[in-house]
Amino acid sequence: MLEHIPAWMGRLIADMRAGHEKLAIVRAGVDAGIPMIDLTSPAFAPGARLPVRFTADGEGVSPPLVWGPLPDGARSLALIVEDPDAPAPNPLVHALIWNIPVDAGRIGEGDIAEDAAMSGCVGRNSYGARGWLPPDPPTGHGTHDYVFQLFALGVANELGDAPGRTEILDAMSGEIVGAGVLIGTYSRDEAEPVASGAPALPAA
Repeated sequence: MLEHIPAWMGRLIADMRAGHEKLAIVRAGVDAGIPMIDLTSPAFAPGARLPVRFTADGEGVSPPLVWGPLPDGARSLALIVEDPDAPAPNPLVHALIWNIPVDAGRIGEGDIAEDAAMSGCVGRNSYGARGWLPPDPPTGHGTHDYVFQLFALGVANELGDAPGRTEILDAMSGEIVGAGVLIGTYSRDEAEPVASGAPALPAA
């Protein structure tokens, strides 16, 4: 959907971003003292650009994820993937999964989908669908971070059918015993930055 925004408009709203301070891991009150989980992907390095096949410009499947040892007390896992650089009041939610078993250790490529045979329950992304929302940043808006946040919880929650971000954050409150973060990036057809005070105009 956002690929249809023209590049000149993307540049005009380049400074309009939800903000990293609104990410779920910040809202949940996770601090430096909590045990960290080693969260990685065999498909991209931490901080590197996401391969096109995981985005709206490619096949749009979800990337594979793997994680290391969990802290003591973990009874389930939850995954929230967000774009804090989206031109919106809050980060765009690209995936929600809860009640991932503590012995899972991984999520396979393409497994974040309503009909995927994966362990865990898939919730609603920002477009209201159950599954992976492929990265789709506006052309000219700059690089976007896609923040994969894995939470180890001291409980296994029953949240009903396809909860959203608010329901999952409420259910995690006071139950987080560990967390992991992995960031991938993506952008579209980047152009030179627009000079201050001289916004780009649409081509004639």
